[in-house]
Formats: sequence, C-alpha cells, structure tokens
Amino acid sequence: MSDMTQPTPAAGLKRHLPLLTILSVAVIGFFTLGDYLTFDTLRDNREALLNLRDSHFALMALGFVAVYIVIVAFSLPGAAVASVTGGFLFGLWAGTLFNVVAATIGAVAIFLAARAGLGQALSAKLETSEGTVKKLKNGLQENEVSVLFLLRLVPVVPFFVANLLPALVGVKFRNFLMTTALGIIPGAFVFTSIGVGLGEVFDRGETPDLSLLWAPHVIGPILGLAALAALPIVIKAIRGKKEI
Repeated sequence: MSDMTQPTPAAGLKRHLPLLTILSVAVIGFFTLGDYLTFDTLRDNREALLNLRDSHFALMALGFVAVYIVIVAFSLPGAAVASVTGGFLFGLWAGTLFNVVAATIGAVAIFLAARAGLGQALSAKLETSEGTVKKLKNGLQENEVSVLFLLRLVPVVPFFVANLLPALVGVKFRNFLMTTALGIIPGAFVFTSIGVGLGEVFDRGETPDLSLLWAPHVIGPILGLAALAALPIVIKAIRGKKEI
C-alpha cells in the first residue's frame, strides 16, 4: 500500500511556482524594462503625472503604491527611481509613507514565495543539522531581530538578498515584517527627500544625484543605526566568552 503522505512531483513544483515566477519575471524585466523605468521617462511624463495627481490624488497614490509593489516583488529595475518619484509626486512625508508601505509589501511577497518553496526545504534541513551549521542556526535564532535590522541598514546588502535570505533560513515572519518596515525607513527618507527637489533638477537639465546616500552626513547616521542593531550580538558574544 503506497504512502499517501508522500508529496507528488506536481505538488513539489506547485510549491516552488511562486518563487520561480518571481525569478522568471525578474530576469525578463532586467533585460526589457531597464530603458523604461528611468529618470528620463519620469522627466518626459512629469506634467501628465502631476496633473493626474492634482485631479485624482487617491487614485494616483494607489496606482503608485501598486506599481512600486510590483517593482519590488519581482525585483524589477527602477526601485530607486520609484522611491525618488514618491517624493516628487507626494512630498516628503506622504512620499516616504507610500515608499515604505509599498517596499514592505513587495518584500513580504518575495519572503512568502521563497519560504513556501526553497525556504521550507532548507529550514527542515537546518533543523536537523549538526556541528557548525547548527551553531550558526542557533546563533541566528538568538539574534534574529538584530541580524534582520543589519540586513536592512547596511547599504551594501542588495534589497533582494535581504528579502530572500531570511526566508531561506527560516526566520519568523513577524520579525521579518517588523524589521523590514522599520529598517527601510532611513533609506526611504533619503531617496524621498531627493525626489522633493526633483522638479528643480529637471528644470536645470540635470539628473538626480543618488550618490547623496553615501555623503558622510547621510551614511553616518545610517551606519550608526546599524551599529546599534549589532550591539546586542556583540554583547552576547562577549558574555559568552566570559562564561567560557
């Protein structure tokens, strides 16, 4: 008599389908959308977008958030352009809010898709692991929130990696959601603030300078927040050595 609990190949493929879809769309988008989701496109359509915002603010806000969610969820090119556009269209505070909400929802979509497929299988293997892998897994569980905040606050970590990696190692969804929503606020604020002055940049015939993120007065506070996020890990490590 066959074991009815064994997953069929079709069921396994279905479980991986969301992540496979995201990866497929991401690859296609990388090669096809790079020339469209740009500041040039925004500049060429600025008047139409501003008129639509003024006449249908709620509809424009919902449409912007929806497009941004798709960009993040499918890792399409143009996330930085979208963040700056939020400030250009809606101002600093509303723009930052829309950017954070959209980026968080998009990140959650990737997380859930990865956890349903590869993450489920990998997490099961980690649970039965031994030796160094087990120590790393236990260390992650003990410092989960701090590590997730570090992934968000350290600028060199790609956003897609910060969405995918936590799902593959089995972090708690509530911790992922919280650290994403809070951890992306500093970066979102900077990009949105660039967008607030975008009209003047376009009037001068220039392109927005996104290198502002690396200016000392901007990157300094963000790295300071990253250091605070890492502090609990350092304290636990020091206490562990003293106990030994």
